[in-house]
Amino acid sequence: MGHIELVLLGVLVAVVALVVLALVLDVPYPIALVVGGAALGFVPGAPHVALPPNLVLIIMLPPLLYSAAFFSSLRDLQRNLRPISLLAVGAVLLTMLAVAFVAHHVVGLSSGVSFALGAIVAPTPSPPPRSPRGSAPRAASWSSWRASRSSTTPPR
Repeated sequence: MGHIELVLLGVLVAVVALVVLALVLDVPYPIALVVGGAALGFVPGAPHVALPPNLVLIIMLPPLLYSAAFFSSLRDLQRNLRPISLLAVGAVLLTMLAVAFVAHHVVGLSSGVSFALGAIVAPTPSPPPRSPRGSAPRAASWSSWRASRSSTTPPR
């Protein structure tokens, strides 16, 4: 195996370990992944590795988005559609305008380039692990969901 494959395997093992640790500690897994990733970044003697963006977008991002979408409640999404939409659109527009303002007035870039930079670095909306008001129940684990499905399935 090459160097990048070993690093990718190590990152995937660390992700699995952090998700299991999050389940044991009863904390949301995104928090465990962020804290664990920050801790892994400060390991002394770790090699500097730059993964290609396509590798991250194709291999690492889809499972995270799939699990968030799989355990999202359609009822809670419909109930909180207005605040979610306002936060998603408002955060993107506010960040884009703030970056464009700073890039134009502080850095001295032209207006078009400033707005393009603002649009590039603006956050993209992603499904939240819980609803904005905290009314959604905590997402069940895969094993509890599977157990509930097998217990309600009628015998053949």
